[in-house]
Amino acid sequence: MLPPHPLVSAEWLQAKISAPDVRVVDATWIPPFLETGRTGEMGYQKAHIPGAVFFDIDDITDPDTSLSHMLPNATRFSSKVRKLGLGDVHHIVVYDNNDFFAAARVWWMFRAMGHRDVSVLDGGLRAWLDAGGTTDNLPPVMVERHYTARMRSDLIKTKDQMRVAIDKKTIILDARPSGRFEGRAPEPRAGLRSGHIPGSQNIPASDLIQPDGKLESPDTLHAILGDYAGEPAIATCGSGVSAAIIALARAVLGDDNTAIYDGSWSEWAADPDARIERT
Repeated sequence: MLPPHPLVSAEWLQAKISAPDVRVVDATWIPPFLETGRTGEMGYQKAHIPGAVFFDIDDITDPDTSLSHMLPNATRFSSKVRKLGLGDVHHIVVYDNNDFFAAARVWWMFRAMGHRDVSVLDGGLRAWLDAGGTTDNLPPVMVERHYTARMRSDLIKTKDQMRVAIDKKTIILDARPSGRFEGRAPEPRAGLRSGHIPGSQNIPASDLIQPDGKLESPDTLHAILGDYAGEPAIATCGSGVSAAIIALARAVLGDDNTAIYDGSWSEWAADPDARIERT
């Protein structure tokens, strides 16, 4: 039943979507700083894969921080996903309609909560439609299920842990565009300095995605990420969303234990004592 790696194709999902233990999750998220006037939930309400529930990363979050969509504690996560009809026994397939924003993030969230039976639909809604899949706009029938989260602290890094990682020269991979990483372009979030965490390397998330919205081939991913293969690594970005695309790509290559700095640049750059490099 389980696919051989974290990605599933639209054809795979079409064949399995009616299985009693498969649940589909729409995780579309549109960064608010883009000011498009659209939200992921608006798109979901217009058209989604039949039976899919909507996972809002701005709702299933830590309410006790001003940082955006931080991972909630296990109790809050369990409560939220149970109400979506997602349970311990389910194989969860996550997709989005915005080139892995934020399907990879939700995949990582489930894994950080100890749920291993989770995959990402390669190419998202676009691939589903291209494969002849249908959509509807009907609200799904959600029956609350038993869900037990067991948080994996090894997949989540804090600011203090990042300082230790810098000193230890741990591999840190930053998914932001090169201009922001190098300090040449301004951050989209007001008040944040540009630049990067000392010692980090730039792997723009866009380099890992093909024009059709699918993840790059394993050969291409290896060409981009191969220098860091087999080594523990931490992924970071602006607010912990696109960093998960790096984690997903590394999982496709066989390393499914990439940690994410959840506060990412939004937290780091806001700290006047945090060291910043520019190139």
